[in-house]
Amino acid sequence: MTHSLTFPDVSVGDELPPLDVPLTSAVIVGGALASRDYTPVHHDSAAARAQGMQDVFMNILTTNGYLGRYVTDWAGPKARITALSVKLGAPNVVGDTMKMTGSVVSADADSGEIEVEVVGRNAWGNHAEGKVRVTLPKGA
Repeated sequence: MTHSLTFPDVSVGDELPPLDVPLTSAVIVGGALASRDYTPVHHDSAAARAQGMQDVFMNILTTNGYLGRYVTDWAGPKARITALSVKLGAPNVVGDTMKMTGSVVSADADSGEIEVEVVGRNAWGNHAEGKVRVTLPKGA
């Protein structure tokens, strides 16, 4: 996206367009390695199976990255993340899809900051529930 939303463009209750994230081994392993998380269950299928999982599963840093990306892809390049909180649930495993949805739950005209609630859901249930606070340009 090259266009950025401004604060007047956004209202509490606005829904973000859904985003499907296919969970491939490249996504899961690449995210773990990029965040320097060398825990075997995030890149070694045999280690993940030994822990009772069907395959490697996503680490929290990759999840955080996807939550932030989801909101900034919607808001545009001039948006600035000021806070992100996440609660993890069902693991994201290879072969599934994380379906992301979100909505604007608060807006502060003085600061230009909005808060977006985001849910990433897979076949097992909610993988992540989070809130992303973003400052937007105040307008023209």
